[in-house]
Amino acid sequence: MAEFFTDVSPIQFEGPDTDNDLAFRFYDPDRMVMGKRMEDQLRIAVCYWHSFNWPGSDVFGAGTFDRPWLGGSMEPMAAARMKMDAAFEFFAKLGTPFYCFHDLDIAPEGDTFAETRSNVEAMVEYAEQKMEETGVKLLWGTANLFSHPRYAAGAATNPNPEVFAYAAAQVKNALDATLRLGGSNYVLWGGREGYETLLNTSVSKETDQLARFMHMVVDYKKAIGFEGTLLIEPKPQEPTKHQYDYDSATVHGFLERYDLFGEFFVNIETNHATLAGHSLHHEVAYAVENGVFGSIDANRGDPQNGWDTDQFPNSVEEMSLSLYEIFSRGGFKNGGFNFDTKLRRQSMARDDLFHAHIGGIDTLALSLLVAEQLISGGGLRAARDARYAGWSSALGAAISGGTADLAALEAKVIAGEIDPKPVSGRQEALENLINRAIWTTS
Repeated sequence: MAEFFTDVSPIQFEGPDTDNDLAFRFYDPDRMVMGKRMEDQLRIAVCYWHSFNWPGSDVFGAGTFDRPWLGGSMEPMAAARMKMDAAFEFFAKLGTPFYCFHDLDIAPEGDTFAETRSNVEAMVEYAEQKMEETGVKLLWGTANLFSHPRYAAGAATNPNPEVFAYAAAQVKNALDATLRLGGSNYVLWGGREGYETLLNTSVSKETDQLARFMHMVVDYKKAIGFEGTLLIEPKPQEPTKHQYDYDSATVHGFLERYDLFGEFFVNIETNHATLAGHSLHHEVAYAVENGVFGSIDANRGDPQNGWDTDQFPNSVEEMSLSLYEIFSRGGFKNGGFNFDTKLRRQSMARDDLFHAHIGGIDTLALSLLVAEQLISGGGLRAARDARYAGWSSALGAAISGGTADLAALEAKVIAGEIDPKPVSGRQEALENLINRAIWTTS
């Protein structure tokens, strides 16, 4: 097997003072952080699709990347094996413990479903060999239910039940593949589970269909003994005008409404959060406090573009706050940080893929150290506890416990027993606390 990244040696931790661009400055896999190795806390994965299945094209231009396996002249399965060779070479040299894939990332689609299934099975067998050779594991698998024209109107939410059935068969096989490869999670990403116009759409019909599909996934997961976590990836729009998994709160409400709470959890993507008008911090805080948090797709958008640019994360402040929420509550269970990220079209050199991931991984590593300092310092927790301390008083307990009604509360106010005064939220002081943690850690 010929190497693809011939000019790159395995990436090592060399510390913040190194002048080696192809080295980690903060990501030290064996460093103990909050009782676990850094590698085990962050559970970093590389995505298969953007890194190895995208040619660097956009709507205005052809691909710019050096990806020989994507050329049309190669026999499809030979190209798939070459792509997997390059992918696992990259995973091993980068030193990340996990990867993620769609079914059609690893195998070509055939002329029939049976041929596609056979291709996927063959590539899963090949992936087993590569995983054994490298020690790299599968964080999650999923099915591509959005690229083919049959899914133009959605998959589970499609008005045609035959499309629903085809999508169900595809997810069944992708779940089988994920189980066989020892995946920790399985993701349902509803790339087109939404609408482009309400003029011919029944929203209630489509959400009922989506719920039925998800119950079928739960049933099959249990039938085959898959012990991983089922994840939903929220996204507000793009490519559809509106998607039914708009954000973490929307997914939470959907799960409660359709008796799926506890069966599915959210895989939160940074760029999807910002498209929804939120921050990653918001989405993570909501998810962990409401029992639906699962995993993270680590990336970022460009504030000048209102769409999903999937750039590599580089903000320690943004990531630190999100890691604070995650690790204040014990960290990941089965999830991790998947780099759902892609190079810029002008980043054409083969080693650009390493530079991009090294920067993103170091950002996560430094953010984890900042989060550790914030947790151990206790300042944020103390500020939150103090802000809500009144709810531990007799009055707060009476309101929360249902023993105080409107008339009783009015009587206390009239009697002058209750006369609240404004209290400072001290936002700026807390923001300074975050900055000091970043400055002293870095």
